[in-house]
Amino acid sequence: MDESFSRTMREGRNLTTTITQDLGRAIVTGQFDGIVFPYEADLCKQYGASRPVLREAVKMLTAKGLLAARPRQGTSIQPEDHWNLLDPDVLQWMLQRKFTIELMVDFTEVRLAIEPRAAALAARQASDVQLRRISDAIERMVAADAGDDDALAADIAFHVAVLEASNNRFFRQFTDLAEATLRFSIRRTNAYKGVPRASAVDHKVVADAIAARNPKRAQKEMYRLIHGALDLLLEAGGHAALES
Repeated sequence: MDESFSRTMREGRNLTTTITQDLGRAIVTGQFDGIVFPYEADLCKQYGASRPVLREAVKMLTAKGLLAARPRQGTSIQPEDHWNLLDPDVLQWMLQRKFTIELMVDFTEVRLAIEPRAAALAARQASDVQLRRISDAIERMVAADAGDDDALAADIAFHVAVLEASNNRFFRQFTDLAEATLRFSIRRTNAYKGVPRASAVDHKVVADAIAARNPKRAQKEMYRLIHGALDLLLEAGGHAALES
């Protein structure tokens, strides 16, 4: 492939990504509220992009449920009910809006439905390599308690490792979404608890149950862990805690 052509292709993809991120963030954070979405020619001029590059960005935002492009009607912003909230980009942009407890509660309830079952599956069928990744994440959390690792990254690594160790193809698809939101929610729930980081001890209880190949206990302990975070969010939002 000609080097100049290859460079042009890369630059086009990079610009498409830039436009997608910029417009997506603007849509979700309300920067276009009350105004008509810009015309294609205006956006091409704004970003110095060709029409094919801009149309590819619009296509990507349409796939995320943010835009609708119709013949002779132009491109319009879709209401939030149409947005793909399971898309990590969309969720990340939503987290950049004004913070709401309700969004965190909704996501934590999704985690409560998925992660305990993922822990049970991991206890039943995780490989030795996957068990090692869970154990490594716990070791990182312990190191973070001593100031020798990043507490947030270690916490996220644990939850991602458990999802991957479930070996359920749908749960494993949840990892990107979980990581995007946990980077935001963990700090909040830790702040509500009045602690700087999540408890390595509480997470190790889950890891030990998985390592012991005890699905019932692994599910119960993961449920308890996430339910505790949910109760903190509900309390912070002025809602009654749910029954365990």
